[in-house]
Amino acid sequence: MTAQILDGEKAATEVKSELVERIAALKRRGITPGLATVLVGEDPPSHAYVRMKHRDAAALGLASVERQLPAETSQEELDAVIDELNANPEVHGILVQIPLPKHLDEQAVLERIDPAKDADGLHPVNLGRLVLNVNGPIDTPLPCTPVGAIELMLRNDIDLKGKHVVVLGRGITVGRALGLLLTRRAINATVTLTHTGTVDLPSHLRQADVVISAVGVPHLVKAADLKPGAVVLDVGVSREINEETGKPKLLGDIDPAAAEVASWISPNPGGVGPMTRAMLMSNVVAAAERQNPPR
Repeated sequence: MTAQILDGEKAATEVKSELVERIAALKRRGITPGLATVLVGEDPPSHAYVRMKHRDAAALGLASVERQLPAETSQEELDAVIDELNANPEVHGILVQIPLPKHLDEQAVLERIDPAKDADGLHPVNLGRLVLNVNGPIDTPLPCTPVGAIELMLRNDIDLKGKHVVVLGRGITVGRALGLLLTRRAINATVTLTHTGTVDLPSHLRQADVVISAVGVPHLVKAADLKPGAVVLDVGVSREINEETGKPKLLGDIDPAAAEVASWISPNPGGVGPMTRAMLMSNVVAAAERQNPPR
């Protein structure tokens, strides 16, 4: 068996094409959806991620505001930038690129963003609405990576109803939010959320119809750990230096040999990553619609 590829680039293109008319409708009313990013420090991957997000925004005709701050930026200075963006009516979605330098309080920064402008779906108010199951892609933003992973499967006609999904990683950015999203009645999957305290991880993996790994441990999930025909999504990101080139190489959580056991597998890069950015664009457009309802 050789797994079919869950092509995130193709699915992301579909998502973005579906946003075109919604963006055009807003522009006909004089509204251009605007994304603002805040980047502190010189972390190369963070700079790359922000460039890709603004490239996507430009391709869709969204307005972009970039705030690049030095690593020594104080909490007070960062708070002032967020306050400025919160007050800017041309900014509909705000994203603070994580990680921040160690001296800054990430949680306080996320909480300072206006929940209505939370482009990443990670403000406590929006996460609380997700826990209460009272939100959706139009009502309030959903976390981009988890909803992107689910959308990637649904767009490839993978039926998740009644399926056993094993999620590796309990971080709020991916793992915990996935459990909440997958167990909503609209999807109706059964979720096992594993983490560093899980005993005998392979035994859980061998029971899974779907495996989603987001822990950042290179090639953690082996082919022998999987049930034949499982759907496998690789959300993990880690890097090692290529000894020949001296450049960093991106590695995922899934061993490449897993493709010989799985029925579907997402590449890394090229799988969930493009969908994360597509769902970010969707959140910004939805925010602009919420903030500017038709009269």
